Amino acid sequence: KHNDMHQTKQQKENPYKVGQKLRIIHLEGEDSRYDGKEGVIEHIDGIGQLHGTWGSLAVIPEADDFEIIK
Repeated sequence: KHNDMHQTKQQKENPYKVGQKLRIIHLEGEDSRYDGKEGVIEHIDGIGQLHGTWGSLAVIPEADDFEIIK
């Protein structure tokens, strides 16, 4: 029961959705090769990291600098 509540809270806190497009401004701890890349969110993992068409690295909402674009 406690787990279900945590799951709902986690989903509510994550405003991102599969299919949204984002532009990476800068990934924390990485060099600049991802800066300015755009892609579509294809998967959001259990800890809220965003995976998509911009490359193999996940975008971490709490750490990385990015924006949702139309």
